[in-house]
Amino acid sequence: MILPVLGLLVGLILGSISPVLIPMAYAKFFSIALLASLDSVFGGLRAAMNEKFDNAVFISGFFTNALLAAFLVYMGDRLGIDLYYVALLAFGFRMFQNLAFLRRHILRKH
Repeated sequence: MILPVLGLLVGLILGSISPVLIPMAYAKFFSIALLASLDSVFGGLRAAMNEKFDNAVFISGFFTNALLAAFLVYMGDRLGIDLYYVALLAFGFRMFQNLAFLRRHILRKH
């Protein structure tokens, strides 16, 4: 459970202090890759709460989700179809499901 939280905190700190600006042409790609990565972090936290967390599964899922989401947006961009919204809905829905599970799990403990 420590690895996902630590990774999230390190990413937030590095992102807030780095002066990197993403060009508007790539904003969709980075935003959906970020959402997919956050989905993996919340999934990792959920797996940790269920005592089923595996580092290899988490790390591979983290990068695979981000790359797949960016590729999906790229292909939609090339085809002239806004697949950005499909990825946004899919990863957003999963992220909120995982967050709801975490909230219920924490409330049950207390």
